[in-house]
Amino acid sequence: MTARTPADQPPPALAPRDVGVVKRIGNGVVTGAADDDPSAIGTYASAGAAYGLSFLPIAPVLLPMMYVVTYLSAKIGQVYGKGLFACIREQFPRWVLVPTVVFATVGNLIEAAADLGGMGAALNLLVPLPVPAIVVASAAIVFAVQYWGSYAAIHRLFRWLALFLFAYVVAAVLARPDPLAVLRATVIPDVSWSPEFLALVVACIGTSLSAYVYTWQSNQEVEEQIAAGRRHPRQRRGATAREMKRTSRDVLIGMLFSNVILYFIILSTALTLHPAGQREIASAADAASALEPLAGAAAKYLFAAGVVGVGFLAVPIMTTGAAYNITQALGRDGSLHQAPNENRLFYAVIAATTALAAGANFLGFNPMRMLVWAGVVQGLLVPPLLLMMMLLTNSRRVVGARTNGWRTNTLGWITVAVTAACAVALVVSWLR
Repeated sequence: MTARTPADQPPPALAPRDVGVVKRIGNGVVTGAADDDPSAIGTYASAGAAYGLSFLPIAPVLLPMMYVVTYLSAKIGQVYGKGLFACIREQFPRWVLVPTVVFATVGNLIEAAADLGGMGAALNLLVPLPVPAIVVASAAIVFAVQYWGSYAAIHRLFRWLALFLFAYVVAAVLARPDPLAVLRATVIPDVSWSPEFLALVVACIGTSLSAYVYTWQSNQEVEEQIAAGRRHPRQRRGATAREMKRTSRDVLIGMLFSNVILYFIILSTALTLHPAGQREIASAADAASALEPLAGAAAKYLFAAGVVGVGFLAVPIMTTGAAYNITQALGRDGSLHQAPNENRLFYAVIAATTALAAGANFLGFNPMRMLVWAGVVQGLLVPPLLLMMMLLTNSRRVVGARTNGWRTNTLGWITVAVTAACAVALVVSWLR
């Protein structure tokens, strides 16, 4: 008889996680909103303003990719019992680990810097202070809550602000689009092969499938199991079919919400800014103007609330993700359940990443342009990381009997191919 691997062993029962339908959907919505961070808002708004309705097909194309990437990351944390980079360290040679963790951490840093800049630009619409000063204050608040409080506290405080993202849905509806024209534009792609168009495609892919999502999702599965009493990795190995089904469902809810929001951000700017000839979003005020059909003079308040709300959700995820990456690559543990005096390295990385992200905003980059380029950088990181995740989740040594089924494999490998092709096309267009 073939010996069973640790990942095949049924784990100790977790505390019940099946909660009411309304609360479960609410948690999924918040997770999806965190994916629509300020970088995502800036990127989608720029795409709609620049190319109008012709950019709408990106939403249905991205949805299955968003789902499969997040699900694979969750599976690694749930079944292997460790975060993504701990798994990469144990399953791949050092020459693969080192550049991967360096580029992923740099990607997190750039994205956090862009998000802090976007938050500063949005708040500057309301507060007559220099954007860099607002950035520093925002970074200090984020780190203070992480260090002296908990991420759960900031999550509870700002989670409902993410619902301001629905303003883009209402704005698009109130702009009275032609339903047939919108449907035709959504299902019939109108692709341009210009470097600018390809850069926005890669940016949309990158900001939807950001590396910080992989790291965070896998480690949150681990954190949840630690909270349930599974403190040793051996206790966390394996997952029941019911647990995997629940994970798949929750990921789908979150990514569906995130995808609907990105669709309507593109649609609202395509219906308002693009026809007016405002093809480039150079400031937060430009992006806020897309909400004017809904809110008039109050548009800037809605825009600022949405950006700042999801920013305070997303920036801690990115800085903590960098800490997960580095500590796991060094073979060290890192958990939000540990106090700062219990793991100085973990919190030192959070502090350093937050400080560097804030400092990057003093280099003179336009905050809205930086949001788009952060997505481009993340988009170039997607193919290699996703390739490793596909190999890991098809390895019985890693996930035991929970290797991917044919549907997940088909969707995963298509996502690898599509993201790689877009990245290569962008690089070729630059070289030309």
